[in-house]
Amino acid sequence: MEMKMNQYLQETGMLDFSNPDIQKLIERKRWKEQNEFDRIKAIYNFVRDEVLFGYNADDNISASKVLEDGYGQCNTKGTLFMALLRACEIPCRVHGFTIDKKLQKGAMSGFVYKNAPQNILHSWVEVYFEDKWYELEAFILDQKYLSKLQKKFANCNGSFCGYGVAVKDFQHPVIDFDRNSTYIQSEGITQDFGVYDSPDELLEKHRQELSGVKAFAYRHLGRHLMNCNVRKVRNRS
Repeated sequence: MEMKMNQYLQETGMLDFSNPDIQKLIERKRWKEQNEFDRIKAIYNFVRDEVLFGYNADDNISASKVLEDGYGQCNTKGTLFMALLRACEIPCRVHGFTIDKKLQKGAMSGFVYKNAPQNILHSWVEVYFEDKWYELEAFILDQKYLSKLQKKFANCNGSFCGYGVAVKDFQHPVIDFDRNSTYIQSEGITQDFGVYDSPDELLEKHRQELSGVKAFAYRHLGRHLMNCNVRKVRNRS
């Protein structure tokens, strides 16, 4: 089994965990000194809450770039999460999907929403721990953003779709790791691409369907408007 697990511990172009900033972070947090369960939980909580929910320039940026940005979405925060896990000897892999764009409504608005592809590339991270794979997705939204969103839609007691969320129980989603899978966008999944050893491999096979003009518009305008919408939610009183 150890030989097989080795493929889930490799460094890649995107999972650049030997980067000095990543190594300094791990040292500062003393994650390697913790037992395996506490290590996973601490890294998970760091990526969820200290790396804010937001939209980066591209899905294929490296883990060190996500850390430098200080924010990310499903694919980019997942890249950082995987790099930190592997650097701390925790095997992990990525599971690729598409989600319906209506899940992003609210974070996306106006012409950005209108021009977005119907199906958006999505992924979660699967962590191997105690002979079992756990599906971890709820690191995407920081708790401050999610709790402000729950207050904004306080009357919603059932399922909710929008603002980066797609869950059955909006007020009580399973977002904490305690030897369980966690989900925050899974109800919006439209297509399953299966599991890959690394985000590099996933993106080789599946890239977001955006024309050159739309990709340019997203990078230089669309994502900034989306980040502005997300900040408005997070900063509301």
